[in-house]
Amino acid sequence: MTRTTPPRPLDVEALFPELARYRGTTTRLHPRPGEPTVADSSVGGPLLWPAGEAWPVCTEPHDRGTGYRTEDVRRSRRDSGARPEKRRLLDVPDDHPVPMIALAQLYRRDVPDLRPGPDGADLLQLFACPFDAHGGTGYGMKLHVHWRRSAGVTAAEVADPQPEPEVVGFGGYVPEPCVLHPEQVVTYPFAGCLPEELEARIDEWEEELEEEAEERTVVKPWADRGPDGDYGDEAPEVPRYQYDLSIPPGWRAGGHASWHLTDPSPVDCRTCGTPMELLLTVDSREWDGTVSWRPVEDDGLPPHPHASPTEVVVGRCGELNLFSCAADPAHPHRWSIQ
Repeated sequence: MTRTTPPRPLDVEALFPELARYRGTTTRLHPRPGEPTVADSSVGGPLLWPAGEAWPVCTEPHDRGTGYRTEDVRRSRRDSGARPEKRRLLDVPDDHPVPMIALAQLYRRDVPDLRPGPDGADLLQLFACPFDAHGGTGYGMKLHVHWRRSAGVTAAEVADPQPEPEVVGFGGYVPEPCVLHPEQVVTYPFAGCLPEELEARIDEWEEELEEEAEERTVVKPWADRGPDGDYGDEAPEVPRYQYDLSIPPGWRAGGHASWHLTDPSPVDCRTCGTPMELLLTVDSREWDGTVSWRPVEDDGLPPHPHASPTEVVVGRCGELNLFSCAADPAHPHRWSIQ
């Protein structure tokens, strides 16, 4: 089943023609529960990974025995039961190799905005350590990005079963198997990345819309007070550049990064200094309070599990932006959490 993004609430280029020069595209992946195979682009599905090739592991020192059994995390979701109890489950050294979680694999043939890999590689495979305990802070993620040429591996060579950690420090690292429904859409930069004069005009326009909406607010009578004690005043929804007109939520490839948690900051390659470009966004939600990006096919569905089909949670229900070097995709990747 396809997923179709609704038209934007308004034509933002008609209001701000200079945005045309910053127009780009991003491919929304629209992951939804399914049964992907190694030949499919997927989140949480089996990877095209040769049985004789070493699986990525984390050896950074951190506690890897306290957490939740991976199978219990999945069982609790299926049974809609209580969250598994976090406890000491394994007695292993703090540097014992931990198999990394396979988060996703993307074939370039399926994803128009997926940047090319090194040496003609056409398959991106993303892994994460299932514990937040890296970088000396005790809270940092550890990712592993692997590129390969898919033609060099056959289904008969694939590892089965594929390694996974027995214990995870956080259930949000365990993805549910999802098939993808890639859709290319138009995107514009984060407001803070635009020229100051243009950003100021957009801010002024939004303020005017909000003032007009307040004037049209419908005040409900005293008898219609809601359960929280307020009057339930209803103000018309107004489109916002950041939430409705520029960057879509959800898993996506390419386009512009969102900087809604921190101020925009340059992401340059640590090898050659070249500005890096967004490779992939891993999002905890496919949509949130602003539902204008919700696909037409999902209209009217309850928010869960459709708003978080992968069950992957980044930070405090945020998103992970993964960047690659624009000059040489073989250079180490960088990422930020928003």
